Amino acid sequence: MVKRGSSPPPEERIINETMSEALSKRYLAYALSTITARALPDVRDGLKPVQRRILYGMRVLRLDPEGGYRKCAKIVGDVMGNYHPHGDSSIYDTLVRLAQDFNVRYPLVDGQGNFGNIDGDSPAAYRYTEARMTRAAELMMEGLDENAVDFRPNYAENDEEPVVLPAGYPNLLANGATGIAVGMATSIPPHNVAEVIDAARFLIEKPKATTAELMEYVKGPDFPTGGVIVEDYASMLDAYETGRGAFRMRARWNVEDTGRGTYQIVVTEIPYQVQKSKLLEKLSELLEAKKVPLLEDVRDESAEDVRLILVPRAKTVEPDVLMESLFKVCDLETRFSLNMNVLHKGAPQVMGLRGVLQAYLDHRREVVVRRAEFRLDKIEKRLHILEGYLKAYLNIDEVIRIIRTEDEPKPVLMKRFKISDIQAEAILNLRLRALRKLEEVEIRGEHKRLQEEREELVQLIGSVRRQWSKVSKELKAARDEFDPSTDLGRRRATFEDAPEVDLEAALEASRPKEPVTVVLSQQGWIRGMKGHGLDFDSIKYKEGDGPGFMEEVMSTDRLVFMASDGRAFILAADRLPGGRGNGEPIRLSIELEDNVAIVAMFKFDPERKRVMASSTGYGFVVPEAELESNRKAGKQIVNVGEGELIASIPVEGDMLAVVGTNRKMLIFPLKDLPEMPRGKGNKLQAYSGKYMLADIITFDKRDGLIVRTGDRFRAFEEWKSWRGQRAQAGKVVPKGFPRGGTFSG
Repeated sequence: MVKRGSSPPPEERIINETMSEALSKRYLAYALSTITARALPDVRDGLKPVQRRILYGMRVLRLDPEGGYRKCAKIVGDVMGNYHPHGDSSIYDTLVRLAQDFNVRYPLVDGQGNFGNIDGDSPAAYRYTEARMTRAAELMMEGLDENAVDFRPNYAENDEEPVVLPAGYPNLLANGATGIAVGMATSIPPHNVAEVIDAARFLIEKPKATTAELMEYVKGPDFPTGGVIVEDYASMLDAYETGRGAFRMRARWNVEDTGRGTYQIVVTEIPYQVQKSKLLEKLSELLEAKKVPLLEDVRDESAEDVRLILVPRAKTVEPDVLMESLFKVCDLETRFSLNMNVLHKGAPQVMGLRGVLQAYLDHRREVVVRRAEFRLDKIEKRLHILEGYLKAYLNIDEVIRIIRTEDEPKPVLMKRFKISDIQAEAILNLRLRALRKLEEVEIRGEHKRLQEEREELVQLIGSVRRQWSKVSKELKAARDEFDPSTDLGRRRATFEDAPEVDLEAALEASRPKEPVTVVLSQQGWIRGMKGHGLDFDSIKYKEGDGPGFMEEVMSTDRLVFMASDGRAFILAADRLPGGRGNGEPIRLSIELEDNVAIVAMFKFDPERKRVMASSTGYGFVVPEAELESNRKAGKQIVNVGEGELIASIPVEGDMLAVVGTNRKMLIFPLKDLPEMPRGKGNKLQAYSGKYMLADIITFDKRDGLIVRTGDRFRAFEEWKSWRGQRAQAGKVVPKGFPRGGTFSG
């Protein structure tokens, strides 16, 4: 036997259990604790345990809305010491959030001091801030003293805390909730409480109401920061029916005239849970990277209200086009997900709008019945005492005689007037001044009122219809507290349809069209030099580098770069580095390996076709539109096998001439090649041994084959002698063919 206070021997402390089973049990316990006691809100009051404990702790401290403030350090300390067995930071962070009117639609805590701001600045430490409850928090706890809900022992088992709050209004939908548990999460946006209460009362009147009917009252989320919701009705209906979905929301903006035909855009409301400072930082980064070509400048002129100034690049830019371009690249437009995963009857469950409202109403009906039973019990006890008083007043002289003459007057009174111990004790505790006639009249009046109230309570407890009527009446009273005509109760987020804007066309039209000469050096340095007809000899390169490719384009054009591994890349001309200096390595703009080179650069023309050919002697025709890709890694077009891409030439005729490294040339109709978006293609020319394809060219048979030799062009009128079938070996090139072995000299 182990002595008290000593540890058991080692052999008794060893648990024979497999590692996987031990980990599974302990992780399951942790997961269950996270889900039920930390991350998910209760469907009845919409609160997580830490939020509920903070509000209850403040109530115990009597921090009513009409009372004074108390230091948050005191609140956090009491909650941590009595109810919440976790760190002070989690408690204070939650308390702060309940006080932030830009995070919580209906704040439950009234804070005094620095509680942070929409810029993302941190609140002051809890030793500097003070707090008390709001009226909304008071409504959440009405009835706690009337046995409205169950209580349970706290973690130390030296006090009690409520399992759930009575919740005088549907707080789950009113303030929403977010949380991440183990293997599940919840995300519920805030709503307008007046609308939610109207929907709940309608559900009482029509228990089989559909989600579509409830949405006649609950139009959609109502975010504390306002904004514009542009989600279509069908998507919102599906989200509210299933409990899963998302809501697209945008910043609210207006156009401000700045004179002389110019304007600026003023953003007055930003999407929910977007930090203004981070939004400005993102816009500044986009401006610096030249990824918002329609925006000239952004300024923050905010004071207490949000006021962001967006300056267009030109007065010809349409405001709608500018905003649509910004919505696509920054948090001026966001999506708030809906995942109504809540604790219902102690277990996590994803519920739709109707299910959440019904669960709340069932809770309120239970609260109404329990409060009625509590009140009825109080009335019964009071009536019992009042009936004793009335018997005493009817026999006041005899009562006085018994009290004066008897050593133990209580049993005598009980026997003489047939009253209970409680009634006798109440009579003995009466003061002499209460024996006046007026007091008797007051007692009879109180007795009558309580009897009438008892009758009403008995009827309420016995009638389900009366219970629902009482719930509806209390909800109406709560709605009056959040009157939509007040600043707190008015709807802040509105609904609009997103305008139909052809953004690509608008961006194309608004971009300045200027001549640009794109220069790509042999070592892969690229730059866009202003103007056409430049003196190429005057272009400077890094030491050891030289000219590679040059193309005259407009700033609105895009360029295609074909890599030796068969990939196509596209870059906009106006996004290229300027002509000053040597430019930048093209590998900063595209993902190009060190062993891969650029073999062709040309202006993108989606109406054109090109012939692709690899050194292995295979090729095909591809529409240039198929080369388009916005990926930095490019788009694989040609399967080069063991070789590499050597040619990407435009289709300019009906004949194709190919030449190999063995200086044999073959000419055949271009129609013999397949047209395909990507692949290896068909064999162009047959080779033996180490020989490979050297070059290709297209030409019109009416014009004949013209080959560049140095600075001159030579026509080969006898080209028909080299005409044959695709995939043949061909014949040795004619006399006068360029010594370089290619058609370009």
